[in-house]
Amino acid sequence: MADEQEGGKSKKQLKKEAKEKEKAAKREEHRGAAKTGNEAQIQKDEDDCSVGKYGGLALIQSGERPAREYLHVRDLGAAQSNKTVWIRARLHTSRAKGKQCFVVLRQQESTVQALAQVDQNTSKQMVKFLSNISKESIVEVEGVVSAVERKIESCTQQDVELHVRQAFLVSAAKPQLPLQVEDASRRDDPSDAEGLQIRVNQDTRLDNRVLDLRTPANQAIFRLEAAVCRLFRDLLTTQGFTEIHTPKIISAASEGGANVFTVSYFKGQAYLAQSPQLYKQMAIAADFDKVFTVGAVFRAEDSNTHRHLTEFVGLDLEMAFKWHYHEVLDVIGNTFTQLFRGLQEKCATEIAAVGQQYPVEPFVFLDPPLRLTFRQGLDLLAEAGVKLNDEDDLSTPDEKLLGRLVKKKYNTDFYILDKFPLAVRPFYTMPDPLDKKWSNSYDMFMRGEEILSGAQRIHDPEFLTQRAQHHDIDLSKIAAYIDAFRYGCPPHAGGGIGLERVVMLYLGLDNIRKTSMFPRDPKRLTP
Repeated sequence: MADEQEGGKSKKQLKKEAKEKEKAAKREEHRGAAKTGNEAQIQKDEDDCSVGKYGGLALIQSGERPAREYLHVRDLGAAQSNKTVWIRARLHTSRAKGKQCFVVLRQQESTVQALAQVDQNTSKQMVKFLSNISKESIVEVEGVVSAVERKIESCTQQDVELHVRQAFLVSAAKPQLPLQVEDASRRDDPSDAEGLQIRVNQDTRLDNRVLDLRTPANQAIFRLEAAVCRLFRDLLTTQGFTEIHTPKIISAASEGGANVFTVSYFKGQAYLAQSPQLYKQMAIAADFDKVFTVGAVFRAEDSNTHRHLTEFVGLDLEMAFKWHYHEVLDVIGNTFTQLFRGLQEKCATEIAAVGQQYPVEPFVFLDPPLRLTFRQGLDLLAEAGVKLNDEDDLSTPDEKLLGRLVKKKYNTDFYILDKFPLAVRPFYTMPDPLDKKWSNSYDMFMRGEEILSGAQRIHDPEFLTQRAQHHDIDLSKIAAYIDAFRYGCPPHAGGGIGLERVVMLYLGLDNIRKTSMFPRDPKRLTP
């Protein structure tokens, strides 16, 4: 049926024209609104005296490199008063109050207070922008350094503050953080009996390690740990040692036993090295005379204790000697005392920063270091009511008690225990020539816990074979080890040190996971 006509146009045409007129009217309305909005924005920009001095930076993709010099927060002080400086740091905290916004900027372990307030050079929009930035975001700030009348106790830079002139957001942090760096930095005070102190537990810290590592104490811990490695290398190098690098994928377990990680190796299997000892000794047999190595060590021990890890950094050394293994023991002991003294001199700031969060008595030591025989250690324990047989090894509680007794009697946190019973040492340990019950072996202790185990190694292949048979060791599994000594090898001794344990005990911390950046233990494989 044909559409009904009206004025020569069908109803369908009339409806279509009406809709088009309605759309045109809406478009015109939108244009008018946009024009009004643009005018309002122009007016707003005219009212904002800080346009171009704040906001979010475009993603930095190395497209440009402005000629701009930055100052580290730690370098801000009275000497920079009235100077204009650029700082790039994290926004630690912020507090808006009226026309002011106080923020604390943190760069690594250093903090400074910054102030933005509405004035002829700073708009309220800029102050609001700064106050809305989420904690832990990275910001870039230009400001004038200003001396303060009262020390700012909450910051490391207590004599100055920064008056903000420009502020840009470089990288935003999520508003909801899994932990607050403020909370993770709080003083660990055992005297807080009422439990009112906010604490972040260890698993939360380790699950969110990137945030946890930002605390001043953690920054200090790992700078001190780097200093231990540097001092270890420098001290041994100056004494004629050569640094070597040993394989971590090996064909047989380094020290025997089941505490070894097995990995697939093409069509067969291999193991992760439990120790670099075989390769250190081979280097001695190859006439390197004095060697050390710094590298990963793997132990498949299901030990969930405060001092064990399944992967740690080993500081190992080996040294040939002329007549007596005490030549080596002297070198190791003196290296430790020089290392401790070097930490005191070079890392006082880091030690103080750790002490702010984890209060502990300063580490004390003697020079030359205290050296006791195993028998003398047993006598001290016996005086305290703990009686052990000559051929008993020390348990962890025995070690800790002996450490307290040594500290009380000799006022040292570091000592050497020499001449362990042969029965409790590995097959490759040289027996004492004067009394076969004892051995030419030693341990070193810090705050009552072992940090080094070492000995004179048997360097004669026939004697080594006899000792292996005495321990019922399958000779076919250690043939390569024994063969290393068949072409002549000088007498030698050495030891292995756990880096994380040394740092933990030097600083008096209660858990080795605090001194491992990304710890591995039987229950943790991430992050």
